Amino acid sequence: MGNTAKKLNIQKLLAPAALVILYIFFCFFGKNFFSAGTLVSILDSTYYVGMMAFGITFVIITGGIDLSIGTNMMMSALIAGYLYTKGVNIWLCLVVIVIIATFVGFINGTLVSRLKLPPFIATLGMMMMTQGFGSIITKVQTQRFPSGFDADGGYKAVFYKTPGGFPSGIVYMLVFFLIAMLLLNKTRFGRYTYAIGSNEESVRLSGVNVIKWKTLVYTVCGFFCGLSAIVYAATYTTIIPGTGNGLEMNAIAAVIIGGTSMSGGIGTMSGTLIGALLMSVLKTGLMSMGLQGHFQTFFTGLVVILAVLLDIYRNKKASAAK
Repeated sequence: MGNTAKKLNIQKLLAPAALVILYIFFCFFGKNFFSAGTLVSILDSTYYVGMMAFGITFVIITGGIDLSIGTNMMMSALIAGYLYTKGVNIWLCLVVIVIIATFVGFINGTLVSRLKLPPFIATLGMMMMTQGFGSIITKVQTQRFPSGFDADGGYKAVFYKTPGGFPSGIVYMLVFFLIAMLLLNKTRFGRYTYAIGSNEESVRLSGVNVIKWKTLVYTVCGFFCGLSAIVYAATYTTIIPGTGNGLEMNAIAAVIIGGTSMSGGIGTMSGTLIGALLMSVLKTGLMSMGLQGHFQTFFTGLVVILAVLLDIYRNKKASAAK
């Protein structure tokens, strides 16, 4: 318990410190970075990444992975956008988004827990299936959600920004951050999530239905994918078929940077939130320095590798101390 507490304390300090240092760096070297407009841009890119990251935090704590979250998010938004063009009420379309994404999460959980497929293989296959299915349903046609000026554009005021310019998306994200944190820290679901990641076999031998709880973990991850799809649609309006592949890496990077261990059993929602903010600061900061998107991809990969190396170092040090 002492080693675990020490690791968690280190994780809680490293991510906020890195966020502050990175922000200060871009304030000095980025063009117009220290401004209200830049802060809004940072928040805009945090909403959907943060929601995906909250969901996959549960999965990674169990020692699993879900590579389909990006394409699941886009497929759900594409299908809902298609339904909207056919005259379905916009609010019902948003409900459909969450239902579809949650169902995909349930399928992932069934493949991993009941059919015993490795999480990497199961969710890699689902990533390709969801990417293709969204294009099939929409006939490879770009789907457009109503803008703030349209009659049905009121949803944007709830999930993105009010007509007065208030970033209401941050409230939406923080509400579900608190829900995710309560789920992880204050419920039996959260306790079993940590326990499965720490020693799945011991949990099974103690009489816990591991299949049920692992399936539920992936289902919850799918639910948060649905929430992120709503935010994405509200923020960007236009949904393009065949996209989403690669977005999962931003969420996974946020989780790892936030201190969640890839080996399972360790992680916090607060760390994930800070990791998502750090990823958005990195993206916006590089743009403020005039660097293109491929630089962001390069540095994101570099940060992930460094975070995993740090996690491996901590695990080795903890094992040596036992």
